[in-house]
Amino acid sequence: MNQSSLFESILKKRSYLCVGLDTEIEKIPSFLLDNPDPVFEFNRRIIDATHNYAIAYKPNVAFYECSGAKGWISLEKTVRYLKENFPEILVIADAKRGDIGNTSKMYAKAFFENMPFDAITVAPYMGEDSVTPFLSYKEKWVVLLALTSNKGADDFQYHDEDGLKLFERVLSLSQKWGNVNNLMYVVGATRAEMFRGIRKIVPDHFLLVPGVGAQGGSLDDVTRYGMNNKCGLIVNSSRAIIFADSTEKFDTVAGEKAKEIQLEMEKHLADRNLI
Repeated sequence: MNQSSLFESILKKRSYLCVGLDTEIEKIPSFLLDNPDPVFEFNRRIIDATHNYAIAYKPNVAFYECSGAKGWISLEKTVRYLKENFPEILVIADAKRGDIGNTSKMYAKAFFENMPFDAITVAPYMGEDSVTPFLSYKEKWVVLLALTSNKGADDFQYHDEDGLKLFERVLSLSQKWGNVNNLMYVVGATRAEMFRGIRKIVPDHFLLVPGVGAQGGSLDDVTRYGMNNKCGLIVNSSRAIIFADSTEKFDTVAGEKAKEIQLEMEKHLADRNLI
């Protein structure tokens, strides 16, 4: 999946929504706990209810790793269910990997060969050789951490040296490693005021934007400052969709919440004359 096919998916669904599958077994409806794999069953029903409105899904790997081997089984079943039933949908491993080259090569193999993810989030702070093993896979994406939405981002990402903040250096330098067809950037929705400057550095790349919904980010602000002429945004919502209801209708409510966001996105796309 390249930039053009991703944009086509956005136009077809009139949406740039990513549903985050941050599935905590403590939060899923209790009646699912009788299922042999309650996490996968929860994910399957969420996917079935929301796939018409989403162009991407983003399982956060930590929520599966914490359960050991059975968590990995649930994760792999979720990814394979998506690819077998909805192959046009981008599936992102929110894994935030980043290590020396040999280790990154093994991480890339794990997520791109042994599990059919389309993209993976990667931390850039060990430099180019820690990122390029992921970029060696054709038709796969690296989603590089640039400016995150957590409070601790202020500790390092805004460090200014010679008039260039650290996250700006990440954006500038990393463009030598990849291109608009295999490299995206994570930019938190709660930092919407920074999108205008970010777009001056990376005008054409897609941005993966977490933080809309439960974390308080504004879709209006993200769109106003971050959208480009090929949309250029994948906006993630997790808890506000998947945990919107805890009854037997949880999947129906999740679908309704996803549709609400999709309709808002459709309006933004129309306002930009993209649809």
